[in-house]
Amino acid sequence: MGNSRPHRPHSYTLYCPPLETSPCIARDFVTSVLRRLQLNDAVDTAALCTAELAANAYAHAPGNGSVLWLAVEPAEVCVTVYDGNLTEPLLRPPSLDAEGGRGLRIVEALADKWGTTPGAPLGIGGAEGKGVWFSLATGSA
Repeated sequence: MGNSRPHRPHSYTLYCPPLETSPCIARDFVTSVLRRLQLNDAVDTAALCTAELAANAYAHAPGNGSVLWLAVEPAEVCVTVYDGNLTEPLLRPPSLDAEGGRGLRIVEALADKWGTTPGAPLGIGGAEGKGVWFSLATGSA
C-alpha cells in the first residue's frame, strides 16, 4: 500500500454465523485489516475488544448470527457488532468467582469510547436488535 493516496474513510463488513469459531474469526479479521492499513498501534486493543463483543453476541444473541462493521477514519477506528437481541448489555459488578462477565469491563477499560446503538442489519433482525461498538484513536489525522 503506497503513500501516494490520502487516507479516506472506509469500512469493512463481516457476517459472523452463530458458531463458536466466529469470535476468533472476527478478531482475526479486524487484526488483518488494521495491520494491512498499517494501524499497528491499534491492533492489539482492537483485536481484544472485538473478540469480547463478538463472544457476547455469540453467547447472548443466538439465532441468525451477528454482523461486524469496521469503520476506518483518518483519526479513529470503530468496530460495531450487531445482533438480533434487543437486550442492552450490562456492565456486571466485578467478581473474582464468576467465570464470565468481564468482557464489557475489558472494552470499557481499553477503548477510548464504547456504547450501543439500536437496530441491526437486515438478515439478523432488521430494525430489531442492537449494535455494541467501541472506538480507538489511531493517532493519524
